[in-house]
Order: sequence, then structure tokens, then C-alpha cells
Amino acid sequence: MINKINNLFNIFLIALLTISFSCVSDIFAEKLVPGVTLNAKKIVPPSETIRSQVKTITEWYEAVGTVRPKVETIIESQITAKVIDVKVTSGNKVLKGTTLVILDNRQLKSRLLQAKQVLKSAISNKEQAKHAVAAAKADFTQKKLTFERVKKNFESQAATNQDVERAESDFLQSQASLEKANKALSGSESGILRAKEIVKEAEIALGYSIIKAPQNGEIITRKIEPGDLALPGKPLIILQTEGSLRLEAYVREGLITKVKKNHDLKVNITTLNQTVNAIVEEIVPYADPQTRTFLVKVALPVIEGLYPGMFGKLLIPAAEREVIMIPVRAVRNIGQLEMVTLHDDNTWKNVFIQTGKKHGDLIEVLSGISGDDLIGIKE
Repeated sequence: MINKINNLFNIFLIALLTISFSCVSDIFAEKLVPGVTLNAKKIVPPSETIRSQVKTITEWYEAVGTVRPKVETIIESQITAKVIDVKVTSGNKVLKGTTLVILDNRQLKSRLLQAKQVLKSAISNKEQAKHAVAAAKADFTQKKLTFERVKKNFESQAATNQDVERAESDFLQSQASLEKANKALSGSESGILRAKEIVKEAEIALGYSIIKAPQNGEIITRKIEPGDLALPGKPLIILQTEGSLRLEAYVREGLITKVKKNHDLKVNITTLNQTVNAIVEEIVPYADPQTRTFLVKVALPVIEGLYPGMFGKLLIPAAEREVIMIPVRAVRNIGQLEMVTLHDDNTWKNVFIQTGKKHGDLIEVLSGISGDDLIGIKE
């Protein structure tokens, strides 16, 4: 008796499952086909309606790139000296003229002091030379007058030939002394100029002991520590110019003709979830033979939170196509399925659709409805 009851129960269960599976299969078969109307009770007309529109949209190619500084200033030492102090570290923002590194300047100060002493001596020598010239001029003037007077006396037979020769000899000697004094004065003036140049060079060298920021910017890398030896040609600090970042992206060769210098393109900074306008600054006229891509550099605006090395995408218009668009709020979701309320044959129906990309408040409809269809908006 118990076995008979179990058999009847099993038969009833199998029949029930078969009927349920058939019904569910029919419903899902309808749902999975866009454009199919869901069999349901009569639909109340929606309070708000809109017509689907056929729009032309642009397909964008995303060229992957990296944010890099437009200008990287590598700061080096102009002299060989020990590092005394480093005033900045990576990430610091600095203004033009900010002290970055201080070098040992004791030898440079001593050299400048010596150069100033040499200049002082040169100035003293010039003063002595000026006095010597003045004395030589006075002696020359006196000997010249004496020589002229003796010549006149000789003509009037008031002086002998020996007197004339003696006066002429004294005159010529005084003339030579004056020329020598003038040359000494000229030499002392040249000595002053040379001494001033040495002082200037020593002052410049001393100035090199304090390394300052050449412009406003941000410290990217600090490559030196106190106690290290700074050498000409050895990088100490790498400075990124303030507000001068750009995206360097690789564009496939098939689209490079769509990129022009000075044209505006859009850049998407994925990490910051921002899309900004950028200007094409440079197109490297050489395709990578392995990737078949061109390097394109675009200038970025100032963006808070943007740093070198971050990931970005250069958006390039690749093609245009026509799509049907409706408001996003007109679409209702049933699980993973999508539905709209469509006015057709003077009645409202629920129709399953397949959507594509969103464009702000609108969304593409790939199938299920046509252009200029009347759609109800859900409340």
C-alpha cells in the first residue's frame, strides 16, 4: 500500500515539474529575443513619453599612454665640492630661487679673498704708476724747455755744441722715462682688469656652492645626500616644471592621419576618473617596427592629483555610426534582461530590448525597437 502511494506521488511530481519547466521555457524563450512582447495584463498608459532618436555617434580609439613631465630639469653641480646640506626631498614644491643644496665653500671663500687682495694690489700699483707718470711728465717738460733754450743760445753763440748735446741727451732720457711710465700705467690698468675678472670668477664659483631652483616646480627625485661629493655632470636633483605635464601615447599607424599637431583631443585619466581636453604638441615621425605605432605627445591642463607615471588614454576619433538612442530612465531591468514600454498598434506593450553604450543620460539600443518609436518613461 505504501509503495503504491509513493509511486502515485512520484508520477504527480514528475508531471508538475514537466508542466512548470515548459511554462518557464516559453517565458524565457520570449524574453531572450529582443523585440518580443511580454504576455501580460493590460498596461496603463505612461504619464511621460518620448520618441527614440537616430543619432550619429563617434567611435573612439583609446591609445594607451603614460603621464610624463613636459620639462624635466636635471640640476647638477658646477663645481667639485662636498655636500653640506640638502634642503628638499621628493614631492616638495619649490619656487624659483629656492635653495636646494648647499656645498662646502671654504676653499671658494679663500680663493675670493685672495683675488680681492690681488685686485687691491693692482689698484695700488696703478696709483704708484700715476704718480710716476706725473713726475716723468714734469721732468720731461723741464728737460724739453732746457733743450729748446740751449738750442737758441747755441744759435746766438751763447752756448757751445757740448751744451746742446748734453741738453738734448737729458731731453731724450726724460722722454723715454715718460714713455716707460705711461706703459707702466697702462700695464697697471690691465692688471686691474685681470684682477677684477679673477674676483668675478671667484664670486661666481662661490655662488655655485648654493644651488637654487631655476624655476617653479616640484622635486621628482633627490639623488644626493649630505656628505656626498658633488661633481660636474652628476645629477643632484630632478625638478619637474610646475604645471607642465603631458601624456605620451602610442597610436596605431592606421589612425595616425587623424592626429594633427595643435589639434584638440580628449584624454581620459583612469585613476582620477576625469576626461580633459589636451592639445597635440608633437608627433614623432617614426613608427615602431614591432608595434606599428607612432608616439604622440599631448599637453595636459593642470589637474589636481595628477602625477608623472600615471596611466591615461588618448581618445582618437576612429569612425562614425548611426544608433538608436533613448533615455536611460526609459529602460527597466528584469534580472539581466532589459525592457521598455512601446506604443504599437494603438496600444502599450512591454518589449524586450538589447542596449549598448551609455552616452550621458542616453543609451544605445542595439535591437528591439526602431527609430522614432514612441517610448514610455518609467515613473
